Amino acid sequence: MNRARPTHQKREREKARRERQQQKVVRRADADARRAAAPRRDGEEDPDIAGIRPGPQPPREDEI
Repeated sequence: MNRARPTHQKREREKARRERQQQKVVRRADADARRAAAPRRDGEEDPDIAGIRPGPQPPREDEI
């Protein structure tokens, strides 16, 4: 009988995949930490929320 035994190869592939995933997690955490530590530049406000204050908003100019 000529049975293939892919268990060793499969184990190695899965180990390599886990290592790549772990490297991705570390790389993403590093990037998040760098972004959080970097000061915001002038004019780098999110344009979608620029000028919005907490609480009720005054009516827009075109709604009056």
